[in-house]
Amino acid sequence: MRDLYDVLGVSRGSTGEEIKRAYRQLARQLHPDANPDDPNAEARFKEVAQAYEVLSDPEKRRRYDTFGSAGIGNAGGAGDPFGGISDIFEAFFGGAGGGATASSGPPRGTDVEVIADLPFEVAVFGGEHQVRVRTAEACPDCSATGATPGTTVQTCADCRGSGQVRRVRQSFLGQMVSAGRCPRCSGTGQLIEQPCTTCSGEGRRIVDKSYTVDVPAGVDTGATLRLPGRGAIGPRGGGHGDLYVHVRVGRHPRFERDGFDLVHRLHLPLTQAALGAHLTFETLDGPEDLVVPKGTQTDKVFRLRGRGVPHLEGRGRGDLLLHVAVDTPDDLSREEEDLLRQLAAIRGEDVAPVDAGFFAKIKSAFK
Repeated sequence: MRDLYDVLGVSRGSTGEEIKRAYRQLARQLHPDANPDDPNAEARFKEVAQAYEVLSDPEKRRRYDTFGSAGIGNAGGAGDPFGGISDIFEAFFGGAGGGATASSGPPRGTDVEVIADLPFEVAVFGGEHQVRVRTAEACPDCSATGATPGTTVQTCADCRGSGQVRRVRQSFLGQMVSAGRCPRCSGTGQLIEQPCTTCSGEGRRIVDKSYTVDVPAGVDTGATLRLPGRGAIGPRGGGHGDLYVHVRVGRHPRFERDGFDLVHRLHLPLTQAALGAHLTFETLDGPEDLVVPKGTQTDKVFRLRGRGVPHLEGRGRGDLLLHVAVDTPDDLSREEEDLLRQLAAIRGEDVAPVDAGFFAKIKSAFK
C-alpha cells in the first residue's frame, strides 16, 4: 500500500484543512466523469478517496500514524476497516476496536460521487440543479430481500440472526471471549435458499437515477455538497450511502469571481473618460446607474457594494468591482482627427504631423 500522505501529496504535519483542500483538488482532477478516456482514472480516484477517508478522521489518522497500514486494514475496502489491528484489541478486550461489537445485519450501501457543472448565476444566487448518477436501488421483484418472490428469508442458525459468533480462547490472562462476523451468513444474519433471479440474491439492482440538488447561494468550484441517504442501497435491504456532489462552476461572459467579489473590465471611450458620463451598467441583479467623473483614468476601480456573491452561511454579499480601461480610438475619420489636432494645439501638446509617411521615415531611421 502506498503511503497515504504521498497519495494526497501532503506532509505528515499537514492540518485537516490542508488535507481536505488537497483531496478536493485531486478529486476534481481524477474523477472518472472528468476523465472518460482514461481507464486508470477510477482506480486513482478510489485510492485518493480511501486515503482521505483515513486521514480526515482524527482517530483513524492516529492509528495509521502509529501502526502504519496495519492500523487501518484495507482502508475503506470491504470488511473491517481496522482489520489489521482488530485482532490485537480482540485478544485483550474481547471485541474489535477495544470492546466494540461488530455491526450485524445487511451492510450499508456505498457512497456515490458526481460532478455537477453549475451555471455561473446558479452558483452565485443558488437554485436547483439536476444530477444524474449510476447507483443501486432496491430490487422491485423481491422488495430488497434477495429471495425469490413467494419464498422466505431464513434466520441463520449459527448466529441466530445476530450476524456474529462468539469465540472463547485461552490466553495468558485467562479465558477471553471475542465476537466476530458469522462466516456462514457473512454477517447478515440471514440465509437465502432460493435467490431472486432478477438480482441474484443481492436485493438490489444498478440503475441510472436523477436527483434535484438544492444549491446554496455562493458556492464555488471545489465545494462538495452532501445529500444524506441518496447513495447506493446496501445488499438485502441494507441502509443507503450518501451522495456527494462536487461543484464545478462554468465561466461567465462578462464577470470573473474573486472570492465573494465579482470583477469586470469596464472599457470606456476616450471621450467619456475625459468628459465624464452617466451610464447604465447591467449587473447580475439588473441595471445600475454608474456616474463616471471627468478625467477618469485607466485602472480606476468603481465599487458597487453588495452586488457580488452572497456569503455562504452568513449575511451580506461581496462587491462588484469595475476596473476601468480607457480605449484609444484607432479608426479616426478625417474630421475626428482634425478635431483632436485642434485639441492638442489648444493644450500645447506635440503630436505627429499630418504627413502619412512620417512614421515610416522614423522607423527607417532606426534600422
